[in-house]
Amino acid sequence: MKSKILLFVIVVCFSCSKDMDSLNYTTLEEYLVLNPDIAANKDVIACAASDALNTDISYIFYYPIPGATDINYFETANLLGDKNDFSLYIPIELESQPVFNGYLERFVRESGDEVWCIVTYKIDGEVRTSNPIRLKHDSKPTEWTDNVMIDVTNKIKPKFSWEDGVINENAIYFQVITDASDSLLSGTYTYEKLFQYYNLDNVVLNVTRNSPPQLMTSNTYNFTLMAVSIDNWVNLVIQKEFEINE
Repeated sequence: MKSKILLFVIVVCFSCSKDMDSLNYTTLEEYLVLNPDIAANKDVIACAASDALNTDISYIFYYPIPGATDINYFETANLLGDKNDFSLYIPIELESQPVFNGYLERFVRESGDEVWCIVTYKIDGEVRTSNPIRLKHDSKPTEWTDNVMIDVTNKIKPKFSWEDGVINENAIYFQVITDASDSLLSGTYTYEKLFQYYNLDNVVLNVTRNSPPQLMTSNTYNFTLMAVSIDNWVNLVIQKEFEINE
């Protein structure tokens, strides 16, 4: 399975508090005070999952819409306190990696501590934030599997269906279809455990920028699913390579 989004490789990364000598804020609350143009809605799409082999490694995925700048990561010291109290979030510098050839990105965090975290970026000078993300890599590590049913009866619009995994606390499902080079063809969210390429009847959120191409016979494609809880933790990741046969 070529160019997978989340390779089962332990990524060694450097994580540290941002150099406070170079910043004029020490918390998310102070950052927002210094940047008063704040979007009314928490519309940064973000979630987090644990690595398949090392649960001390977490990936914080986010979708930087075109034009996003000044992307930042903040986290709390622990799980105590109000997750919506921005004074509890401190800026942390983490390695950032492209996902789906840069269509998405992810921060790589290596720590055994479970915390709340938030991703922010700016669009035209306006700060946008994600909802708080609850890291659960120790208490509820992400399950990794390839268990998905793929119906290619309709070669142009194959159907994908799946079941919840060990942890049945999923609020929404994120489906991605990529080509053999791992470039994203479609990215969609459903409440149902079913998606048909490229049928938007049950899609509740669509991050596909361009009209996706028709799938071609004998070509190799990849299906990726993230099952996400209400607090934005990924309980289940499914990855499966497939072909449309003659």
